[in-house]
Amino acid sequence: MHGGDRVAQVLLEQGVQHLFTLCGGHISPILTGAKKRGIRIIDVRDEATAVFAADASARLSGIPGVAAVTAGPGLTNTITAVKNAQLAQSPIVILGGAAPTVLKGKGALQDIDQMKLMRPHVKYAQAVRRVRDLAPMLEQAFSLSQQGVPGPVFVECPIDLLYDESIIRGWYGQATPSGHSFSARLQRTYLNYHLKRQFATDVERPATQKHRDQALHPTAELVARVTTAVRTAQRPVLVIGSQAMLQADQMSSLVSAIEALGVPVYLSGMARGLLGPQHALHLRHKRRLALKESDCVLLAGVPCDFRLDYGSHIPRRATYVSINRSRHDMTMNRRPTISALADAGHFLRALGSTCKVDCSDWLETLRTRDDQREDEIRTESEAGTEHINPLQLLKEIDAVLDDDSIIVADGGDFVATASYTVRPRGPLSWLDPGAFGTLGVGAGFAMGAKLHRPDSETWAIFGDGAFGYSLIEFESFARLKIPLIAVIGNDASWSQIAREQVKLLQDDVGTTLQHSDYHLAAESFGARGFLLESPDDIQPVLLQAKQAASEGQPVLINAILGRSNFRDGSISM
Repeated sequence: MHGGDRVAQVLLEQGVQHLFTLCGGHISPILTGAKKRGIRIIDVRDEATAVFAADASARLSGIPGVAAVTAGPGLTNTITAVKNAQLAQSPIVILGGAAPTVLKGKGALQDIDQMKLMRPHVKYAQAVRRVRDLAPMLEQAFSLSQQGVPGPVFVECPIDLLYDESIIRGWYGQATPSGHSFSARLQRTYLNYHLKRQFATDVERPATQKHRDQALHPTAELVARVTTAVRTAQRPVLVIGSQAMLQADQMSSLVSAIEALGVPVYLSGMARGLLGPQHALHLRHKRRLALKESDCVLLAGVPCDFRLDYGSHIPRRATYVSINRSRHDMTMNRRPTISALADAGHFLRALGSTCKVDCSDWLETLRTRDDQREDEIRTESEAGTEHINPLQLLKEIDAVLDDDSIIVADGGDFVATASYTVRPRGPLSWLDPGAFGTLGVGAGFAMGAKLHRPDSETWAIFGDGAFGYSLIEFESFARLKIPLIAVIGNDASWSQIAREQVKLLQDDVGTTLQHSDYHLAAESFGARGFLLESPDDIQPVLLQAKQAASEGQPVLINAILGRSNFRDGSISM
């Protein structure tokens, strides 16, 4: 086996089914080796898309997603996606091609210091120097990506470790001086020594076991302390975040534990949909007010960052419990009354087995507020606007979602509106960027989601600004036969920015777009396109889109929106 085969064999043994990539000569042996072993090669048009797709695959499967990218610009193109995975705590493995080991620093094609570039954005980065080290280093990468706080890991694979030894010797021979001079002989001697060491054989390597997360389990004493705090509270609130969703195969038991506990729940990030669309314990609105009135706040896998107003709305008099794998996130901006350095999912399952409370009066108060806000949104969705009311469109989308659908969110204003109106149907059915707020995740997330759950209807909800990052990938969707449904909220504006910029600075500079024919562009790549301009056409177009996707076609709905004041005052810092 050449080095690329060794890498591919580890991927197979780790349960990887899809390798996301944009091809390059530095990594070709990895791609061919993976294909020979039945791993599907998903070749995209932007390296960032490959990493976003690996991220989505990891979130939904519990197995680290893998992206292979070529050296230099291939790797630099991934940085935003890698950073997004780091902040979202997604376990992914990035395989990066690199210049030949002997030619490092000598002006080789696409030769840069990739380790310095990647180290700030990953849990671990390592360059392989010998063929025999490829497999063990990659096995270590899979393990490290999942342990403790999950995150991306980078393995640099120089080109001269991936091809057959005979090919590499031929390439080096062309670049090595001939003749009998001392310098020429010295260079040839060094090169032979280097190659002999580089290709030194190892003993036969046994097949590896799949590395799986060894999550931090809570102590019985800690669970007992939290049980006491919850039982003595009158107005407890539980906020569950993405970190609680890391054990993809444990969602049913997690839901059972939450139901047994009986505490009102707010869901954020990947936890959206955990309790289904209409669970009695799940509240969707007025979270800030609930936190202000609570006497016991449990944050399960959620830090006190900007999404929770830096913890400022948790009363000082309240018992504040923070459950997190990260010691840093556990104490961010607020020191908890009770700190639990543990996996949030495991902790909630343990808590649900020992603690059950009756919060019916408090829950009724919160439910009344929720229902009032739903009535307000319903009224706003019925207001007439030029073209299409975005709230009406999103409520119509919510009405036609299949029970096993997956929702991908990529954008600002339109997508944030969707978070109020579109209800994920079950666990692991909502994908958004996370804390980094990255635009451009849509195509990759939708690709990774649909490939992992091919029988699930996959909806990608885009703002028209964000969609600019993803348009070219409709060629990939059509070529690879990945049938998703994309909906663009086209208001010809970067509305998330324009709202506050115009109000505060009286200038819309840089925020205006145009009502482009995105549906025609998608059709030119082989997708099915719909232009949606009238509210009367919403339901028929959505049903046609569902039918086309069920027949194997990627679909894009270009929905022309009217102006809405639904999210005034939405700037975040």
